[in-house]
Amino acid sequence: MTSSNLSHLRVAIVGAGPAGVYAGNILTNAVTDAGGTVAIDLFESLPAPYGLIRYGVAPDHPRIKGIVNSLHEMLDAGTTRFIGNVEVGRDIALDELHERYDAVILATGAIRDAALDIPGIDLPGSYGAADFVAWYDGHPDVPREWPLDQREVAVIGNGNVALDVARILAKHAVDLRSTEVPDNVLAGLEASPVTDVHVFGRRGPQDIKFTPIELRELGEVRDVDIVLHDEDFEHLDGWVAPNNQYKVMLRTLEQWRTRPVGEASRRLHLHFWHAPVEVVGTDGVEAVRFERTVPTEDGVVGTGEFREIPVQQVYRAVGYFGSPIVDAPFDDARGVIPNVEGRVSSGLYATGWIKRGPVGLIGHTKSDAMETIGHLVADVEAGALAAPTVDGDVLDLLDEREVAYTTWAGWLALDAHERALGADHEHSRERVKVVPRDEQVEVSRGALLRS
Repeated sequence: MTSSNLSHLRVAIVGAGPAGVYAGNILTNAVTDAGGTVAIDLFESLPAPYGLIRYGVAPDHPRIKGIVNSLHEMLDAGTTRFIGNVEVGRDIALDELHERYDAVILATGAIRDAALDIPGIDLPGSYGAADFVAWYDGHPDVPREWPLDQREVAVIGNGNVALDVARILAKHAVDLRSTEVPDNVLAGLEASPVTDVHVFGRRGPQDIKFTPIELRELGEVRDVDIVLHDEDFEHLDGWVAPNNQYKVMLRTLEQWRTRPVGEASRRLHLHFWHAPVEVVGTDGVEAVRFERTVPTEDGVVGTGEFREIPVQQVYRAVGYFGSPIVDAPFDDARGVIPNVEGRVSSGLYATGWIKRGPVGLIGHTKSDAMETIGHLVADVEAGALAAPTVDGDVLDLLDEREVAYTTWAGWLALDAHERALGADHEHSRERVKVVPRDEQVEVSRGALLRS
């Protein structure tokens, strides 16, 4: 038996970050425009929606967090049903979703740190940036405490995450009080003795992966000097910026080179042409050893000149990496689900970073979802999908298994609760995040029980 039209489509989407929400919205519009109807269930392993927008964006980025407003509107429309605190492969099997839905879309993203295979990377005091980001964003599944007890810190990477980590480390905690940063994080940052944060890139200023906004915000951090090194700009002679974005960023860097340095209590050093080769130490991090690089037509090459920079902590921000889903195919080398333009296998699709890897911004996520949904709709119209074989509401199955799932009404209750905590806070904050998972579930499930 096959599904051959769009009149009564049932779809499960796994992952409630931007990729999953956009996929649901685009699918709803495509089906309704064709005169059909679609029932979408959006499964999320966390009690709250929004994925990396809630747990991967620095708390001092209100403009980026504005994306939440559009995601909220899509979910609040009622055409997609949010089912949180449910992990596919643990609480419900992928095969059980296939039995109940015409199609399943995997949009689980990439939340693990990519590996940096150099000696000493596993020494005490060496961390993945993704874990640190999850900590300062109040992710419920990471420890509540973080060892912010060193003066000199290295961040390896030249992307936006590296800048976020460096900025949060260097920024005075008092300047984060008005944000939604959790109280335990604020306390940890207030006690930090850090004086110097070093950011290292393997390539040069012309190859940075920041955005102009991220870079500009770095220079606006109070009581922090930006330190640049003239030798890192020697290879820019004759180089022509490919677009206005690079022109703006290079202009910003050049302005910083002329700033006076030495008046601030903290310093943020930007190093280019440094390829990490070893984290040095015995019982903990003592330094990072780098090889200087120079540009070639195909990238960079080592010069044979090595330097050791004394630091006591290291954060690798060299990219994110996807996680496998039980019973779904997975490419261990690339950290993605193998697919062809979003098609994985009959009735199974992928979108977002788990489809294409952790590259691109929100705009790419939308176009990516459009490609995947286009193929799903075409497959339905061609009668290529197996029809569901099990009737009934999936919530009945979760109730039977005593899974404490959360709902959209539950999220609205949790959202209101966090905002109320912020309003009552001594620093009058936007919100105070509830961090423990059980507390999030308790607030959310309270709304479910009252409904």
